[in-house]
Amino acid sequence: MNLTTEEREQVATELKRFAGDLSLTDDQKEKLRVALTEAREKITEYMQQNPDTTKAEVISKVAANRDAIRQRVVSFLTPEQLKKWDDEKAKAKDFLGQKVAA
Repeated sequence: MNLTTEEREQVATELKRFAGDLSLTDDQKEKLRVALTEAREKITEYMQQNPDTTKAEVISKVAANRDAIRQRVVSFLTPEQLKKWDDEKAKAKDFLGQKVAA
């Protein structure tokens, strides 16, 4: 899935807005940063070890990591933050799903 520069900027803007909406504490920010970094590293490692992997296989790995991240954020987000997280995740899946299908 290749995003254009404009689409990457849209994603970055949305992430900043979303982070502000969550009102994360410094501790929550660090825990989320670690969870997202580890998930990204797992995908990068998988792609390096499997250079001939298909787009569908990568999407499957991303989905598995998304579930693992969700399990981690449940442990440190408040119920209100978690609801916002789930709502925003659904919006992101819609946006990114359109790019994956393209």
